[in-house]
Amino acid sequence: MDMRAILDRLIGFETVSHMTNVPLMRYVEGLLAEAGIASTLIFDETGEKANLYARVGPEDVPGVVLSGHVDVVPVEGQAWTRPPFALTQEGDRLYGRGTTDMKGFDACAIVCMLNAAKRDLKVPLILALSHDEEIGCRGVGSMIDAMAEWPVQPRLCIIGEPTSMEAAIGHKGKIALRLSCTGRGGHSSAAPNALNAIHLATDFIGAVRELQAEVATSGPFDSDYGVPYTTLHVGKINGGVQVNVVANACVIDMEIRSLAQDDPARLIERLKAEAEAIVVPLRADFPEAAIEVERLWDYPGLGTAPDADVVSFVKGLTGGNTHVKVAFGTEGGMFAQRLGLPTVVCGPGAMTQGHMPDEYVEIAQLERCEAMLDALLARCEAGF
Repeated sequence: MDMRAILDRLIGFETVSHMTNVPLMRYVEGLLAEAGIASTLIFDETGEKANLYARVGPEDVPGVVLSGHVDVVPVEGQAWTRPPFALTQEGDRLYGRGTTDMKGFDACAIVCMLNAAKRDLKVPLILALSHDEEIGCRGVGSMIDAMAEWPVQPRLCIIGEPTSMEAAIGHKGKIALRLSCTGRGGHSSAAPNALNAIHLATDFIGAVRELQAEVATSGPFDSDYGVPYTTLHVGKINGGVQVNVVANACVIDMEIRSLAQDDPARLIERLKAEAEAIVVPLRADFPEAAIEVERLWDYPGLGTAPDADVVSFVKGLTGGNTHVKVAFGTEGGMFAQRLGLPTVVCGPGAMTQGHMPDEYVEIAQLERCEAMLDALLARCEAGF
């Protein structure tokens, strides 16, 4: 089966993160089995999500991991002019949710594995497909834990997120935080006698903006990024029931996207201190006043050295001579930090096309990805 046919099937599975991905994984498992390749599925606690890994080649030699996720972002509220869960070709583009992020790479990697099964590899190839990357890289951890128990660890990892087939050596880490603000409710006609939790939240947001301005001025900095410093961003606020009631509770969700050389822990401690500075003066009259900081989830950044062997290796596969850093996060930092794997991000398409209505990938990008993986296959057959 060729890449286009596989991609058509992958796009047809609605693997939005709140939905099951098991039918897709069973499809991949079946494709690999037909080629004599055994797969391992690792299910989450619900049984509705699974990771998959498979190997072609010797088990006693460090191999190359081809890593991709199979979940996609929702399409609700987007003005699609083509069916999101059906592959549609128009000109030199293939449209559908996930074509760029990142089922295009997944299809190429599956074809590479099927071709590998016909070759005598000296260095093994390992396919690693994960769930729930789009909601904070929450799924891949169980697969990484399983890999950590392998007697022979992999040699390097290629994350196939869309980079226009350039070698990406870095991205920022991310921490998601929730701030729960507690005040005292009351009737709005006597609002000054109550403590409005929404006002506490806005005071805290002001502190976030001041801290962001400070970081933007003082750094640290990395000029390889379009935004060359760590960012703090409030993405959601929820509080109050109606206009004539003073809110006694308000919740803020925010994130920190940190440079590899920055320490997000110091920023979290600073935020906690700012929260206390807001509520402490109020507690004489409102002892219940509080802004509690909760860490929801996180993933680490990626910071592969430009002169690392994995960088020159991937450049050799693509024929490129430059490297970049990307603004979006990937599972690459987790493979690098938790397994110690030299890791590069390199895949077809551009993230500016992902997550958008009428998401697409250029056919030429997929052809470049197939060429890269063909070159990888030849290197694995030759033993590098």
